[in-house]
Amino acid sequence: MADTESNVQAPAAPTGRQLAAARAFVAAHGKPSKAVVERIGRAGARVVLVGADGALGDIVVPSAETGAALVDAVEDLEPATWDAETVNATVIGAGHRRRMAGPRSRR
Repeated sequence: MADTESNVQAPAAPTGRQLAAARAFVAAHGKPSKAVVERIGRAGARVVLVGADGALGDIVVPSAETGAALVDAVEDLEPATWDAETVNATVIGAGHRRRMAGPRSRR
């Protein structure tokens, strides 16, 4: 029997741009910040950032594994889930709510 090579590829490492964006978010919105990694299908994963001041941000990465690596690589960025503590830490302003609601809310 011959040895076969595995077709499984290692997850992509976070890019310098993704790391810089996460570090800038933490610097702008306080320490410690939280990060929730969510799969978004073929597009990969979304790393939702919640700052100590309640601000929200996000970074799209190729996979959930890459998202976890991003969180591990950024100092003062803690992995989190959408538990009560994380949800209650968010501060969503009126402008953000209007953007999320879409064009019908502007009538």
